Amino acid sequence: MDIGEGPETLEKPVEKRAVEEELRSLLVPDLKDLPSTPRSAVESNFVRYYAVDFLKPGHDQYIYCHANGLCVIGIAPTHRALSEEKGVSSIDFNVGKSDRSEIKVTGKRKRNAQHLHPDSALCNVCANGSFYIVRCCVKGSLLEVNNRLIKHPDLLNFSADSHGQNATIMSKSSDESRFEDAFPGLQSRRRRRNLESAARVGVAEHPMDEG
Repeated sequence: MDIGEGPETLEKPVEKRAVEEELRSLLVPDLKDLPSTPRSAVESNFVRYYAVDFLKPGHDQYIYCHANGLCVIGIAPTHRALSEEKGVSSIDFNVGKSDRSEIKVTGKRKRNAQHLHPDSALCNVCANGSFYIVRCCVKGSLLEVNNRLIKHPDLLNFSADSHGQNATIMSKSSDESRFEDAFPGLQSRRRRRNLESAARVGVAEHPMDEG
């Protein structure tokens, strides 16, 4: 037997293949381990909280909170306005003393940001002739509102929990630790609204689609 064909030399290709297979298993996931649908940006980057019956029965809102304190506020798919005949027909960011749609926040210091409280009004939503006040839910600085809703209020009817979000707020860092106690998570809200049984028969919530 030649020196190049010794036992140690023959073992090297086997070891190399084993290393390659292990590396491939780490880099290429098994299809059966992947979710049926990819996680959205909201699901991946935000913790979802829900303000159920916020100040009034049926006024359900959501707060999607990022680790940096940024919060996305909107009405939940279970909000009473969305159950009205024909759904939401208009939205107005003029809440009396201030028109939220006119704010222009600039610079790192967020100049001109409006400082709001949990019960501060963000906008008024009209559905079937009834008006519903959408609240801030958290204490913080209003950075922007979703002006697209003014021309396209239907976004609330079809994607309230994504494209139909109402406003973006920078919350107070001291308040973030209290979110979990103050607002239930997704599963808690489902139990409270009896949505688990509805989901089993094919009635699902609005999808968390992203644009």
